[in-house]
Amino acid sequence: MAREMKDSGIEWIGYIPVNWQVQRNKTLFYEVNDRCENGNEHTLLSVSEYYGVAPKSEKIDAGAFETRASTLDGYKQCRKDDIVMNIMLAWKHSTARSNYDGIVSPAYCVYRKRTDIDTSYYHYLFRTDICADMFKRFSTGIIASRLRLYPDVFLQLYSIVPPVNEQHRIADFLDRKCAEIDRVLEKTRASIEEYKKLKQSVITQAVTKGIRGEREMKDSGIEWIGEIPIDWSIVKITYLADNSHPYAIGDGDHGLIKTTDYLDEGIPYIRVQNIGWGTELSLDNVVFISEEKNEIIKNSIIRPNDILFVKTGATIGKTAIVPDNVCIANTTSHVGKITVSPKYNSRYIFYVLSSYIGYKQMWDYAIQKTTRPELSIEEIRTFRIILPKSFEEQKEICSYLDIKCAEIDTLISKKEQLITELEAYKKSLIYEYVTGKKEVI
Repeated sequence: MAREMKDSGIEWIGYIPVNWQVQRNKTLFYEVNDRCENGNEHTLLSVSEYYGVAPKSEKIDAGAFETRASTLDGYKQCRKDDIVMNIMLAWKHSTARSNYDGIVSPAYCVYRKRTDIDTSYYHYLFRTDICADMFKRFSTGIIASRLRLYPDVFLQLYSIVPPVNEQHRIADFLDRKCAEIDRVLEKTRASIEEYKKLKQSVITQAVTKGIRGEREMKDSGIEWIGEIPIDWSIVKITYLADNSHPYAIGDGDHGLIKTTDYLDEGIPYIRVQNIGWGTELSLDNVVFISEEKNEIIKNSIIRPNDILFVKTGATIGKTAIVPDNVCIANTTSHVGKITVSPKYNSRYIFYVLSSYIGYKQMWDYAIQKTTRPELSIEEIRTFRIILPKSFEEQKEICSYLDIKCAEIDTLISKKEQLITELEAYKKSLIYEYVTGKKEVI
């Protein structure tokens, strides 16, 4: 039997159950601005779209490169049950209930309940798309990356207020259901990572040992590479670059192109999100620039068969090759590119850089940086490539890897589709219960 509903009187909220209310946030919460004197004695917390409030890792490795302020003194204190908001990303779901006592960045806001409510319910409510959209509408800033939802504005906004016993029921129900979904998501993501490792392993085996079965081998002279076929060699990437090209090894625009220059059509402008893990260049969500802007940064023009790789940030190691249907494009300075001489198979070189051989060399340099991981052009020029003597064998290996990697990529794609479906189901589930469309019996 359907619940009896009423118009909430608030456009973004719409209809709610007849025994529910809407109230301004200032009647539910107040801002806490308590500061710590010795930050090192407290647990440093952060809030994110995916994990909510959690201790911030001090670990720095190839997969998670984080920096900390020189001192944590003066950071804001929060308690278990407080609502923590990253005011610059509230519109991207970075608002959550804390399960910890600790400290957070001075740039965050901490809200504590002033009445008998269940902040777990509001954890779910504030992370829905309807709240995120509302937060964005009332945030202040000229561009999206500078939007901020200030406390005085947040506290004036309205929220849904079910009876407190129903808040408890909804929160407990969603805790259970979301935990079940999150367990499946975690296993699925772990499975994807295993497939990625398998793919890299398959590529590494092929580009270090070949695919022609048993053959005479020799010591490569590099401990972490081991033996290679006797007629193969190890060369610097500069040996393989197209010397007739004015910018055979390089990167992108170095800040000359702004987000305000992005267009819906024109010259494709390649960003980090267009680079995969050993895949063709992805044009999903690609942005464009004008021919005039492209002319300004013409040194970094990329063309079919150019090899691209991420050279800045935590996803260093992602690689792509420009397909034939992209006649001309350009790229940001976060993406490196190599134009290979026609004497060599560029697809083979792409596979070497996608293997452990390429990944290790990139991170050997990147991890040495004190601020964020990155590669310089001079460091890229020192990369070593394992090279079969014959162009024919390079082509052979590529044909083999094209098939093997496609099989693994298909499995990864299916897992990613499952994640998309589960995340959509989770969002729908939360929305339906926190807005009263469905009732916890």
